[in-house]
Amino acid sequence: MKPFATIVLVMCIYLSGSDSAGLNGKSVIFPTETDNSFVRLNAPHFTSLTAFTVCFRAATEATRPFSLLSYATSYSHNELLILHVNKTQLYVLLGSSEDRFYVPEMNSLLRHICVNWESKGGEITVWVNGRRSVQKIGGKGRVVRGSGQFFLGQEQDSVGGRFDKKQSFVGEITDVNMWDRVLKPNEIELISQGCYSDGGNIIDWGSTTFTPGGNVIIEDNNDCTL
Repeated sequence: MKPFATIVLVMCIYLSGSDSAGLNGKSVIFPTETDNSFVRLNAPHFTSLTAFTVCFRAATEATRPFSLLSYATSYSHNELLILHVNKTQLYVLLGSSEDRFYVPEMNSLLRHICVNWESKGGEITVWVNGRRSVQKIGGKGRVVRGSGQFFLGQEQDSVGGRFDKKQSFVGEITDVNMWDRVLKPNEIELISQGCYSDGGNIIDWGSTTFTPGGNVIIEDNNDCTL
């Protein structure tokens, strides 16, 4: 009989307030509901966006509202907010524009989610595991302003703060990337399958520095598809 293989689990707890290099091959774990646990993604400054695609993998067993990605500026704390209201409703907020999508139920299995938008026609589309939703119209003619802050784990009610633990994310999130364009359907399908190696030019999970705070755990995501 062959001996059992030894499995080594690598887990790192990052110190609050210290900037670190990218998160390639890593997952961010938010183990508990708090009002002080977060990861700030230090994206490069941009003037404004008239289109974007943001993608990530996430898993949670939470049934209450929680923020998946929060981008706030001095003009609006909901400059861009991707919020799960319950297990099957995803809200995309662009300033005063709010669109609701009914999506497959969130659970403890990692799923790939993308949201894309373009200003000219205002089309917003949500993709789950490479399959797209019905298109909706929101934020037509507006821009996403630059010089803001991106946060995982919390919804910002002011730039960089005023967190509410009842909207905090509890679970795992990884592979967060953002582009300043609408990705093509075949690109999103490849990304969902782990076959697209280029990170976003706004947020690149592999190279964008990040600043953690509170009770945040970083560990290998052990996803052989990536």
